[in-house]
Amino acid sequence: MKFAIVGTGFVADYYMTTLPNHPDLQLAGAWDIAPDALRRFCAFHGAKPRASLDDILCDPEVAIVANLTAPESHFAVTKAALEAGKHVYSEKPLTLSFDDASELAACASRNGLALCSSPASVHSAAFALTRETIASGAIGEPRLIYAEMEDGPVFRDKWREWRSISGAPWPGVHEFEIGCTLEHAGYALAWLVDLFGPVEKLTAFSATTFPDKGIRRDHPVGPDFSVGGLFFASGAVARLTSGLMARKDRSMTVHGAEGSLHVADLWDDRSPIWLQRANAKRSVLERIAGRIEARRGHVLPFSFAQGKRLRYRAEPTARRLPAFPSQIDFSAGVAALAQAVEVGDPQHLRAVTARSLHLCELTLALQDSADRAAHTLRSSLP
Repeated sequence: MKFAIVGTGFVADYYMTTLPNHPDLQLAGAWDIAPDALRRFCAFHGAKPRASLDDILCDPEVAIVANLTAPESHFAVTKAALEAGKHVYSEKPLTLSFDDASELAACASRNGLALCSSPASVHSAAFALTRETIASGAIGEPRLIYAEMEDGPVFRDKWREWRSISGAPWPGVHEFEIGCTLEHAGYALAWLVDLFGPVEKLTAFSATTFPDKGIRRDHPVGPDFSVGGLFFASGAVARLTSGLMARKDRSMTVHGAEGSLHVADLWDDRSPIWLQRANAKRSVLERIAGRIEARRGHVLPFSFAQGKRLRYRAEPTARRLPAFPSQIDFSAGVAALAQAVEVGDPQHLRAVTARSLHLCELTLALQDSADRAAHTLRSSLP
């Protein structure tokens, strides 16, 4: 199946790095509003530069448009593609407003198309092993989940020097303007929704705690911290934290009635995963650490992974992945959409769109929580 890329910035190289994992996908060309970016990308990857967005949309052989543009352009590009009869795989967030996202979902449904949103982190071996372990009943009924999307204080790093493999600069200014929640929360939300189903209720707050990101002061910056409490229809409850200050942590821990499951890194295709049974004996290292803490009278500044590390099945061939820390098969999302289109089940295509809309609403709710009316306290301290 042929697809075309719109937007050849930093993230587009991740898709090209992982495209060889999916021989059934064929790139039919790329286009970018910036001619220099398009020339750089196509020259490096040997891709066909398209003359315009219309050039892609009028090509009957292009079945899927991968919208990798900046979030502000997601709505216009996706709407044009859907109206031209193309299925769309969009980078996150789907749009910057729920009304716009709803309009896109309605347009897809009217035209019998699928609208799919990244991230592709749920197409990892780590996600498959996590889902399989939970489904086996190893931890019992999942009840409480802690998910982290902490990227560390990247604004204090040398981010202006960061380049993709084709030479595209990391869009630091834009990332800080958008905010870490819109940029990163989707990685955890996709895992949570695909494991535990739809969210019935969400409570959240967000804030901009470090407004000076080393860019011009007239640049508005988005929230760099958010916390959300998610209540799933299945009965599970999750806490998701996104931030740009705490140490790098993209882990998830699922606590069930019979045990716990800890995934070390949601961005790692084969992340270490530990299973701890509720009544299992602690490991030797844990017991030794406990004795040391008791003797010294304080908690050690480190901890050991608890439980038994799970083993992955051997893969016939290793998948090509971007370098650390983004070890995700980005093209797997496009490939999954292509497979759904090939099968052509209208109900499944509608489900793909509904999921994308749900993820968008959750992400926007986390991001925009700073604008909601907060509880006004009536007590104070002297």
